[in-house]
Amino acid sequence: MIEGSVNAAYEATIPLRLYGANSQAFGISVVVDTGFSEFLTLPPRLVAELELPFAYFGQAVLADDTEADFDVHHVTVLWDGRPRDVEVGAMGGTPLAGMRLLDQHTLTIDVENGGRVAIQAKAQ
Repeated sequence: MIEGSVNAAYEATIPLRLYGANSQAFGISVVVDTGFSEFLTLPPRLVAELELPFAYFGQAVLADDTEADFDVHHVTVLWDGRPRDVEVGAMGGTPLAGMRLLDQHTLTIDVENGGRVAIQAKAQ
């Protein structure tokens, strides 16, 4: 189980541990974004700092209906106690966890400042 909390801005956040190109570990807090259908976004400066390998160029339509071009990289995250290789879009300033990262999991949020965020793997 992954546990986080709702911050003062009413964003559901969870901690993630990322592993860069040289296997260096980096802890980060990410916002769970149910409107984002991919895996993960990270600020470009963090992608560069971790020296994440480039995968391809991506394009997305943002919430305000504008289009954005960005680089997609590979990163390893510690997800529910196991390493998992996922794609990460190098964009924005706030790291986001999207719905593909939560696939086959149940998300529970106690919506209040300081409320509990829980992500539980579904029984297989």
